Amino acid sequence: MGCVQALWAAGRRGEGNGKGMGQEVDRTTFSRHDRQQYRSNVQRCLDALTTMLRDHPFGRDEPMTGIEVELNLVGDDLEPAPVAKAVLDSLGSAEFQTELGRWNLELNLPPRPLPGEQWRHFEQQLLDELAMARAKAQDHRAQLAVIGILPTLATRHLVDEAISPDDRYLLLNEQMLSDRGEPIRLDITGGDPLASAAEHLLADFDSIAPEAACTSMQLHLQVAPEVFPAYWNAAQCLAGVQLAIGANSPFLLGSRLWAETRIPLFEQSCDVRPPELRNQGVRPRVWFGERWISSVLDLFAENSRYFPGLIPRTDDVDPIGELNAGRIPELSELKLHNGTVWRWNRPVYDIANGLPHVRLENRVLPAGPTAVDMVANALFFYGLLRVMVEAERPLWSYMSFDAAHENFVSAARNGMDATLYWPGTGWIQPDELVLRKLLPMAAEGLARWGVAAEVCDRYLPVVEQRCLTRRTGAAWQVAAVEALENRGATRTAALHGMFAEYLEHSAANEPVHSWPLPS
Repeated sequence: MGCVQALWAAGRRGEGNGKGMGQEVDRTTFSRHDRQQYRSNVQRCLDALTTMLRDHPFGRDEPMTGIEVELNLVGDDLEPAPVAKAVLDSLGSAEFQTELGRWNLELNLPPRPLPGEQWRHFEQQLLDELAMARAKAQDHRAQLAVIGILPTLATRHLVDEAISPDDRYLLLNEQMLSDRGEPIRLDITGGDPLASAAEHLLADFDSIAPEAACTSMQLHLQVAPEVFPAYWNAAQCLAGVQLAIGANSPFLLGSRLWAETRIPLFEQSCDVRPPELRNQGVRPRVWFGERWISSVLDLFAENSRYFPGLIPRTDDVDPIGELNAGRIPELSELKLHNGTVWRWNRPVYDIANGLPHVRLENRVLPAGPTAVDMVANALFFYGLLRVMVEAERPLWSYMSFDAAHENFVSAARNGMDATLYWPGTGWIQPDELVLRKLLPMAAEGLARWGVAAEVCDRYLPVVEQRCLTRRTGAAWQVAAVEALENRGATRTAALHGMFAEYLEHSAANEPVHSWPLPS
């Protein structure tokens, strides 16, 4: 377990963390030759991986899962507190790392097997780590916020000086702005179908600091290479459902926008394409994808084919030479390149216990609102994956990829009010789909994984009650702000009032469906 933990952590750093590029860099400038060599090395890594998938054994142990949670720090005024470095130093824990913003932390929990009662212990460990972070934050006059987007963010917070001083983030900022050639533009129109006049956000930024506003939860699942395509396809099918029942990011820079505004915010803040390239159909680096796959190689090959090197750092190790010498190659350039293409479901290559493995990284969900909500979201996802992968007729064999993408966008925009397409059912709202079809499937899938019945009985009812009450984190935030505004509060005051109560409820670890509105 310790070896797996260490190597998974190394793999996460190599692949790129939740938002930025996690691998350390020792260069800040790159020549034309560097870029050419990098492309060649990425292809060499792909050739080595092709050989390994054909001839080399991969890890096939019991299903290993992992979780990463991105966090925010706020001051007494509930606005971003740029004290992450000081809090990290006080924590002194390998589980916590820097993130893009000076008010961001990332928590990487050690991998755990899925069967048995492991995820009940996972919740307790998550609570313990969050409690420790809260205590250390208080030493620096800050509070911990587990949420998709801070509702108190203002334009003045999203400047160059907000970016963590690590060289890797400064380089990422420089390279992305250089590729784009103009300011980062956010242009998001609210998605409330009942609003008479949708709110609209339009703003330009001279850095990638808006990316730091996105804080998410990433779920990992290690699987055998031959079944990876089925797991990835299933995860793509489920992305819309995940967003609809897990949305937690309705406000940005004072505007009420999408139920999960983190989705368009992340897509736009990482978009290195000027309008002319978008008009030509050049693919974005934050990407849902465009087709079902039949091999994990499909994804790595697409990354190489469609996206130029963002950080074209190379080393002198030949992966083919490593294979011929009987060693397992690190595939450093492939991992670095993969970490600068932000798929919502991403493949990861890594090495653990002397064997290579691949795993699925699900990047769809926001952080929060509570530990119990996040664990419930994770187990609902893992259970559904198992049943969908083992179905006699896979869902993606009679669901178009475009339909999966439309579900994703509709759910991000409208949350529980979205209308999703589901084969065999037609158009249906997410809560009805979950209650009628998906919850029983998730329970069956968790049983097949060997998850204890007591664990299922704790977490699946959280998803059920969220659907019965139609109260996600996003829905609670919107209702709370509306309640305060109806009593005469300005939008700014309502956001602060709502957020103060959010922090209190979140720390109490009561599921969001049970939270009362401001009284």
